[in-house]
Amino acid sequence: MSAITLAAQAVALDALAQLGAAMGHLPGAHISLSDITPNQLDISLHDDLGDFETWRSALGIAADTVTYIARTRHTVLKAHATFAGATIELCGYAALLPQPESGAEA
Repeated sequence: MSAITLAAQAVALDALAQLGAAMGHLPGAHISLSDITPNQLDISLHDDLGDFETWRSALGIAADTVTYIARTRHTVLKAHATFAGATIELCGYAALLPQPESGAEA
């Protein structure tokens, strides 16, 4: 059983409530809290990096602080912010663009 209580996650829960009230227009996302990092909100956006960009801009995260990771089958963008006292980890996932076949015309 976790030693962390729901009350210990109050900062992240409050930040989530404030995000909903102030930025309810943002695209829907997968949002999670963890007992490992009780003051953090993890916000993940899948299949549309435009949605990631909308969130990044709304949270005031500078574009040059975004980490880009190219994996075997997908692209990952990661960024961090602080909102209402909580740490936000923003992640965007999208498929890699297919590479042109060798000898194919551009």
